Amino acid sequence: MPSEPLHLLIPFALVPTLDAQIALSRLALPDPARPSQVPYAALGTLLARATQLERAAGEDFQRTLPHERWLADRFGLLEYRTGAGATDDAPLAPYMLLADGGEPGTARWACVEPAHIQIARDHLVLIDPDTLGLTDDEAATLLEAARPSFDAMGIRVEAPTPRRWYVSGDALGELVAAPPLRAAGRSIEIWLPHDIGTGERSRAWMKLQNEVQMCWFEHPLNDRRESQGLPAVNGLWLYSQGTKAASLNQPFARVLSKSVATRGLGLASGATVGAPVESFAQLIRTTDEAGTTVRTAVTASPSAGPQSAATLVELDALNVPFIQQNWYDWHDALARLERDWFAPALAALRDGSLPELTLTLTGDTGMVSYAVTRGALRKFWRRRPLAGAITE
Repeated sequence: MPSEPLHLLIPFALVPTLDAQIALSRLALPDPARPSQVPYAALGTLLARATQLERAAGEDFQRTLPHERWLADRFGLLEYRTGAGATDDAPLAPYMLLADGGEPGTARWACVEPAHIQIARDHLVLIDPDTLGLTDDEAATLLEAARPSFDAMGIRVEAPTPRRWYVSGDALGELVAAPPLRAAGRSIEIWLPHDIGTGERSRAWMKLQNEVQMCWFEHPLNDRRESQGLPAVNGLWLYSQGTKAASLNQPFARVLSKSVATRGLGLASGATVGAPVESFAQLIRTTDEAGTTVRTAVTASPSAGPQSAATLVELDALNVPFIQQNWYDWHDALARLERDWFAPALAALRDGSLPELTLTLTGDTGMVSYAVTRGALRKFWRRRPLAGAITE
């Protein structure tokens, strides 16, 4: 069993206040199959006894997501950043490039993904790029068709993975833009790339976007996709621009996540980085196997600031149902987290094999972190209603 603290980062675990009455109504209803069982009993116990470490409310129109800002802050990316966009910043693209096998160097990079922009009645809507069903061969074909447009503007393009590209060049300027998870399903007007200093929409990016759209408009690949009932790839989505810092904090000794940005931060900080695990039990096995399922960054920069023995596990099961506002599936995913993570972690705290558990829950705009130890579990007088603890 691990003797190190465990930190669970759970994006989209906080429900917006306006949706809470509908989204959390299931908390008041017992499971028909187990009528005597309280819904999410382990999570409820953990949060009731925990100490709240921090809470940030966020704002409705911040372009970055709260879990991105939290990661950027914990790894020390924002310590020296100032200016108009500093409080809405998560310059993660160079770390994504690093995790994808590239070398960001000292250049300013942004991530770019091929996308479908849907025409609604009076606005344009971004469709989540992960739902396009775009194959690697299709993505490579589209990139080659668009490459002359990038070259004409002096913009360097790297594609270490077929469907996630990275761009760098002075012509782009310094931009802030929303990641796909933030903008998907919404009007794109306020989420498009803007100059970080002036707040104005980037003309250079719009010019490049228009040229690529014209290039792809009558491309045979899109004709074929539409004949198959698939959405055309008719645009690009840019986000997470930034420059790799000379050094990072090392808040975690081990980082396990599907997120390319989280893995990249782990690599750059010198942490041991591994594939995500499906359960607390699997985490125990990977710990006991002494690192056979994890790897350490060869190119990691020296870390700055305090180091930690804690393991960070990012659990993304709530992402899709939250974005789709499908609260039935959101509850099903939360129930799986209860079974696979919260209940066994609570048991490990009780028997002393887990010294401390920290839960960082984020939503659409806000975040909150709770820490709980074996001693805290004995503080029966502590009360924190579950519905309130997971509402923004």
